[in-house]
Amino acid sequence: MNAIFQGAAWFASLCFALAILLALVRLLRGPAAQDRVLAFDAIYMNGMLTLLMLGIRSGSLVYFGTALLIALFGFVGTVALAKFLLRGEVIEP
Repeated sequence: MNAIFQGAAWFASLCFALAILLALVRLLRGPAAQDRVLAFDAIYMNGMLTLLMLGIRSGSLVYFGTALLIALFGFVGTVALAKFLLRGEVIEP
């Protein structure tokens, strides 16, 4: 990897880490439950992107599989929380 790509990867990782911290603040201080669900969504997305950047920098495929699992579980969790907020139940009778 050349130096410009390495610097860009570090900068992107720092931006994702900052976004996680800001979303964590919104998760803790959110005035409504919808804000907390969106903050949870932002945290898992930025966590997944951080793992992808680590995978690109290190060249290991383990990070990509882990990022895929985080994306899958994060999406399911977000859908379940949104359905719970809309209807008050996740599993319909």
